[in-house]
Amino acid sequence: MRIEEKAVAEMGDGEQQKMMWSRETIPRVMKIVGARLHQRDLVSLLLVSPWIHRALVSYSSLWLVLDFREKNKAGERLIAALSLPRYHHLKEINLEFAQDVEDRHLEVLRTEFHGTLQNLERLNLNGCQKISDKGIEAITSCCRKLKIFSIYWNVRVTDVGINHLVENCKHISDLNLSGCKNVSDKSMQLIANNYPELTSLNLTRCIKLTDVGLQQILLKCSLLQTLNLYALSSFTDKAYRTISNLPHLRFLDLCGSQHLSDEGLTCIAKCKDLVSLNLTWCVRITDVGVIAVAKGCRSLEFLSLFGIIGVTDKCLEVLSSCCSNTLTTLDVNGCIGIKRRSRDELLGLFPYLNCFKVHS
Repeated sequence: MRIEEKAVAEMGDGEQQKMMWSRETIPRVMKIVGARLHQRDLVSLLLVSPWIHRALVSYSSLWLVLDFREKNKAGERLIAALSLPRYHHLKEINLEFAQDVEDRHLEVLRTEFHGTLQNLERLNLNGCQKISDKGIEAITSCCRKLKIFSIYWNVRVTDVGINHLVENCKHISDLNLSGCKNVSDKSMQLIANNYPELTSLNLTRCIKLTDVGLQQILLKCSLLQTLNLYALSSFTDKAYRTISNLPHLRFLDLCGSQHLSDEGLTCIAKCKDLVSLNLTWCVRITDVGVIAVAKGCRSLEFLSLFGIIGVTDKCLEVLSSCCSNTLTTLDVNGCIGIKRRSRDELLGLFPYLNCFKVHS
């Protein structure tokens, strides 16, 4: 008999039960509980007792995410965390609106933790405005399995940074460049040529883009399901017509597309899988375009016509005829050609409507 087994055998019943609780019950409970906790709460649990600490750190599946969202000194905290063995199998890092994250921190990751980050799949750098192309080069060189990358509201990143991304990370399927005002059509060409399997792209307020860049995306990224072109008024029907090349498109945001006409919208209506369409402030649209959408996109659940004065009750009737079984959200605020209706009247047209706005 081993010494450990002999020691257990010599214990009283109460002591054996206590030992069994510590060695078997606590680890099982911690695994179940830990999987349901936010990471910050999980880290706090490590301080409760040595037994709980050992139980939690033994389950690598609990330590796949590092979340420093809105935290101060996040760059230094990230480096410190990655030095811990429990984070050596990371899948996701969230630095959204974290403070004190700079290029130099990402360069340390490349130098000291290259192997640790080799399985990273999700990276959120939203609002990290001190990161430039240099930082993008450093971090993407460590994360060649990256699938989801978001760098919202960064005015330092340029086409150079996007070039580093496409050279280092070949498996991106979800890309958010919202607010990256210094990326141009060159970046769109790089993305189109390297990510044919892209399913989600957010280009909100990328103001340097033109029809030429967008068309590259629309022609080569045919698997797109989500496309956000919010607050981009420079595009014309020349590009919008090409959206019809996206047979799997489900979510499309065209808010503020001032040059979108009924002709372009009629082409978009060929995307039969659309469930969400934002046409807020698309001021050139009339009943003609909306009716085309109603007849072509019969799975539509969300539709915003906010601020469009060229639509009338005529398009509402066709929407009711074609999309009444699917439409749950309808915004016709500011559509002066659509008469005010009571809740019961709207539900008569759209029985599944649960959110509607008429003439605020």
